[in-house]
Amino acid sequence: MITCLNLFSGCMACVMALSDNNYIEAFIFIIIASVFDFFDGFAARLLKVYSDIGKELDSLADVVSFGVAPGMVIYVFLQDILANAFPSSLAYFSLFAFLIPAFSALRLAKFNIDDRQTSSFIGLPVPANALFWGSFIYLLSYSDIIPPLYKIVGVILCIFLFSYLMVSEIQMFSLKFKNYRWKRNEMRYILIVTSIVLLIVFNLSGISVIIIAYMFMSLFKSKASL
Repeated sequence: MITCLNLFSGCMACVMALSDNNYIEAFIFIIIASVFDFFDGFAARLLKVYSDIGKELDSLADVVSFGVAPGMVIYVFLQDILANAFPSSLAYFSLFAFLIPAFSALRLAKFNIDDRQTSSFIGLPVPANALFWGSFIYLLSYSDIIPPLYKIVGVILCIFLFSYLMVSEIQMFSLKFKNYRWKRNEMRYILIVTSIVLLIVFNLSGISVIIIAYMFMSLFKSKASL
């Protein structure tokens, strides 16, 4: 049931992106989908209920909510800028947006067959990727300071970077607590406190900064453990 709500939220995010460029509404539905995804996994671990059909449905929901939805948001955003400020022949650059759902699907397929990712992640998780894009596009859409060309170049470069990060071998910590002691949970608590501060200061646009902070903290933790 929770997985179905995740899938529904992802579909609604796509609808919002296509409906008069409602980036904030699309972003909110991506956030809702990530909440459902978290509680779906939490409930499964708590109740120790697992099934093959549940696993497949969860992957399908994640592809839509955290792959197709952010890809659609990016596509509509690039189309909007290119249509208003550049020749129509450059509109094809907006198709780079669909690398995000493609690499999200690849990331999920790798995750499903990789038994190394029980307590941590290898590569950027697709929910984190989707939250970054929802926040980043929302921030860019309301920014009049950044020139359109810089927005396009920045978004396309980030598409390539985040597509790589999702399928990379970079180890990233999860927010799964085996216990609530400070020891061995330092990074998790620091990330939670940092996230609260960033959300208070920057509101929803701060989520993109939180995801970047998460990636840097994961790199630091990975280097420190070597």
